[in-house]
Amino acid sequence: MTTIPSLNIQQFLNQDQQKDLLRLLTAGSVDDGKSTLIGRLLFDSKKIYEDHLSALERDSKRIGHAGDKIDYALLLDGLKAEREQGITIDVAYRYFSTAKRKFIIADTPGHEQYTRNMVTGASTANLAIILIDARKGVITQTKRHSFLVSMLGIKHIVVAVNKMDLMDYSQEVFDKICEDYKKFTTPLSIPDIEFIPLSALNGDNVVEPSTFMPWYKGKSLLSYLEGVHVVSDRNFDDFRLPVQYVLRPTLDFRGFSGKIASGVVRLGDQVMGLPSRKTATVTRIIGSDGDTEMAFPPQAVTLTLSDEIDVSRGEMLVHPDNLPRIERQFEAMLVWMDEKKMDPFGQFFLKQTSHTTRARFDQIKYRIDVNTLNQHESDAFELNEIGRVVITTNKPLLFDPYHKNHETGSFVLIDPITNNTCAVGMIIDKLMTSDLVSRITDPETKRLVDGGQSLIGKKELQQRYRQKGATIWIMGLHGSGKNMLAYTLERQLFDHGATVILLDGSTVRSGLSHELDHSPADRAEHMRHVAQVCRILNDQGILVICSFISPREAIRQQVAEIIGKERFNLIYMDATLDYCRKNKPELYEKAEQGQLKYLAGVDEVFEVPSNPAMVLKPEEAAENVAKISEYLLLNGFFPLNG
Repeated sequence: MTTIPSLNIQQFLNQDQQKDLLRLLTAGSVDDGKSTLIGRLLFDSKKIYEDHLSALERDSKRIGHAGDKIDYALLLDGLKAEREQGITIDVAYRYFSTAKRKFIIADTPGHEQYTRNMVTGASTANLAIILIDARKGVITQTKRHSFLVSMLGIKHIVVAVNKMDLMDYSQEVFDKICEDYKKFTTPLSIPDIEFIPLSALNGDNVVEPSTFMPWYKGKSLLSYLEGVHVVSDRNFDDFRLPVQYVLRPTLDFRGFSGKIASGVVRLGDQVMGLPSRKTATVTRIIGSDGDTEMAFPPQAVTLTLSDEIDVSRGEMLVHPDNLPRIERQFEAMLVWMDEKKMDPFGQFFLKQTSHTTRARFDQIKYRIDVNTLNQHESDAFELNEIGRVVITTNKPLLFDPYHKNHETGSFVLIDPITNNTCAVGMIIDKLMTSDLVSRITDPETKRLVDGGQSLIGKKELQQRYRQKGATIWIMGLHGSGKNMLAYTLERQLFDHGATVILLDGSTVRSGLSHELDHSPADRAEHMRHVAQVCRILNDQGILVICSFISPREAIRQQVAEIIGKERFNLIYMDATLDYCRKNKPELYEKAEQGQLKYLAGVDEVFEVPSNPAMVLKPEEAAENVAKISEYLLLNGFFPLNG
């Protein structure tokens, strides 16, 4: 029986746990050999079980694309659709380790329509392997993937020039590809680029150096991956602890738990809670192995402080002499990931670190053609499109620019209705004061302001609210049910997303028209007040529901003129006087006994409207709201399509 006295199981596990972890992704065009390369890495590093290898050999003969050889791509192309097409359409993750390092590999798709899948795979990667087919050289997809990798802040790139065997292992071919790639990536400012010629299918320079390319003096791919230094890529300067949970197991313990996003914290450090700006001293740092004297990213810790300061989930602990940005408005690069086209006037949930708030788009600066890197004007983004936007949040965000701190500079946007992640973003920086000033001093802006015109166009309001500003004027006698209809309609329209305001006689008279009585002259002035308010609100794109008796035709015509006849929608609640008396008997009794003056239908004229938009019966209360909603839809008031 063989024994291994020098290394027991526990020692082996401890040694394995202490290995450094490298997260990497592969990217390239279709058939560049990404899956084959990873499969070869797994095979040559002896990380495939025998039964898996047997299945791979059988599948290679049955559905492989490598002739008589083993098709190593089948180790990664796990989806049935991928095997049938011979391409990768999802992000396939594989784990393996060597004596020096652990690896998590993301095999990302090459097609442009799967850009979001590549972004997903790249979001946590330290290094990217970009494959180039030696026969094709630097092509459009190579440029696209390099741009995405650069945008996502990956600092290490391995340019793996694959299929060198098909070009007779030519040094000239390799050198030309290296020269072309360097020329393209110079403006992208990628700090570390390594070029390796290889043949994934044959294993040249994958794990072992190739005997067919003696002119190449560098390391094999695996050797380079084992040695590349990525630990210093983390930000150890700016301490940021987004609080995920306030820990209170007992009355005597209060700790702030979270994963350190960046920086280092030590016992005795003074920290500040944001946004409260209260400070305290760190008295304990509790990690997964108990108390420690210091902590750094990406450790999950609980800090206890010397003083009780106000910090909750979603807030942040920092060093007081090194603060993040605290802003509601910022610029960001955005990758649209939803099948549904962007709604530039919609509201979204923005999740950044442990903080969630509502957000909206203020401006779409441009869209980037990821194949040419050209910038284009755009009103909205489609699936996989990338561009620069200005975003405003409801609550201040605590962030750093993405190039400085990936953890606090990245975010996701969530559709509040479907809960789908619709976009990911990388914060460039806060909106510069110069941008704000340029908007204010723009000649067209000055002209509009001087003329008393809004800087928000009617079309913009309609797109934001998905409605046209209009007034639904419900009239009828006291007791006709017009108020109940108005309030019920307001509730339904609000529930369906409308921006709506309700005005009725009693509320307006208690404030805006408090000095006016119910005489014909004062009633006319009261109606004029209401009409002016409706016009202003309609100009702002808001739907207004009015509930007023409005007894005289001439006054109603005047109201329509003030509001605008195209926006004035008169709805008559046709109720008999007997019906109204039954609903409000005390009111009518007072009027008939002379205790109340100017009650329409009793001692004040009530003129039935000659041409209302709709006539409703109070007995049909259950259907009336639906009828008005259908009327608003058919006449293009709410909701607007598109």
